[in-house]
Amino acid sequence: MTAVPDLVGPYQPIWSRPDVLRRMLHSLRRLPPLVEAEDCARLTDELATVTRGESVVLQAGDCAELFTDSAPERVRAKAAQLHELGSRLRRTGRAPILVGRLAGQYAKPRSRSVEIGDDGVEIPVYLGDAVNDRTPTAAARRPDPHRLLLAYSHAARGLRTLASGRTTYASHEALLLEYERALVRPDPIRGGVFASSAHTVWIGERTRDVGGPHVEFAASVSNPIGVKIGPGVDPAEAAALVSRLAGKGPPGRLSLIVRMGADRIGERLPPVVRALGEDAARVVWLSDPMHGNTVRSARGLKTRVMRRMTEEVEQFCAVLHRHRVQPGGLHLEMTPDGVTECVENCAELGPGPARSRYRSACDPRLNPAQAIALVERFTEVLTGA
Repeated sequence: MTAVPDLVGPYQPIWSRPDVLRRMLHSLRRLPPLVEAEDCARLTDELATVTRGESVVLQAGDCAELFTDSAPERVRAKAAQLHELGSRLRRTGRAPILVGRLAGQYAKPRSRSVEIGDDGVEIPVYLGDAVNDRTPTAAARRPDPHRLLLAYSHAARGLRTLASGRTTYASHEALLLEYERALVRPDPIRGGVFASSAHTVWIGERTRDVGGPHVEFAASVSNPIGVKIGPGVDPAEAAALVSRLAGKGPPGRLSLIVRMGADRIGERLPPVVRALGEDAARVVWLSDPMHGNTVRSARGLKTRVMRRMTEEVEQFCAVLHRHRVQPGGLHLEMTPDGVTECVENCAELGPGPARSRYRSACDPRLNPAQAIALVERFTEVLTGA
């Protein structure tokens, strides 16, 4: 089995019990793979068809999953939402490839390490169910390595439900390097090793340093990989990421998930596409219109404005079309629940979203009607309707 680099990375928890962490990682290394290498290889082959304009990707789901989301009824509801949206994407004349942010999206990088708890005292921030608990107390927020084994168990439960239905791939951000490395397994299909934690994983905007340990990990496994790129990405840096992660591999190996914001994508994306040259046609281009358009309402709640997200999708497609590159799909944060975490237009930022229907564990998600509207607009732009 090919060695996976053992490097310490940014945004890694400071675990409360290093001895317990070692035991948990030892247990994880002895467990079966959560997904099969054959399915990961099949997804890579399917993603190659996106670069030829034959297929389109919808990668979507919760910002941060809770362990309770592994319940069969929750997984089925999320998969049903994906497939309903996928049926709308068929109007493009392209086959939908459906990838859920589910069965493993249990960790989140945060810009702040602490927040103020209900009693006015500073406590660690919530980092996802794989790390700590949402309960706003210092004890609950202490990073607990036992939760890594729970993450595996809940991911396995969710994947079992997912496998019983129509083809839906699972994905999450490969943030917790110790967890990801512990689940690396030999790849009997393509040689080397693969990340058995999900069919595909992505590297976030905060951890995509081309010389950093997250990119090093991604380069070491055979799965299809995503990388998020924001408005601050240097075109040469983007080209280096593509060279490092796609190299001479097959088309579809790498997806670039563009999250630049409606105000900046028109200026920042074109030089990135040009810097890639011929490689621009070998990667899958996905639009994440959520993260670059996150704002706070007058009441202080994080929210996203539908009009701005729609504008980013429109500009994303326009830029790629001008450069004769295929827009490959969408990467969304959404829920099948009737929440009101995103608002329709800037005029609604005054009152902001209603707290009573704001249930996200982290960032605001699209509700079913909003997700349909965004997918429908993407479909219209793609087909020139």
